[in-house]
Amino acid sequence: MVYLSRMPKSKLRKKVIEKHSHEAEVVVHTPAAPLESPRWLAPAMVAGFLIGLFWIVVFYVTQTVYPIPGIGAWNMVIGFGFIGVGFTLATRWR
Repeated sequence: MVYLSRMPKSKLRKKVIEKHSHEAEVVVHTPAAPLESPRWLAPAMVAGFLIGLFWIVVFYVTQTVYPIPGIGAWNMVIGFGFIGVGFTLATRWR
């Protein structure tokens, strides 16, 4: 005849279980984000990139005269502004 008894759990183990059970009670609520991007986002993003690139290329090809004559190097700022808008929209794309 074999006598099997259960071993008592140690107090250390009980403390660890109590610690983890407390962590399980913490619930983090995240706001519901849209699963998809709006339909206009991708075309607007690509348009910003392309308009900015086109603006800078025209500025260099016309030897810094066009797209807006008379403002000089500010044409570069405008071109990079369009590219910056494209990058800003790219951060919202899902």
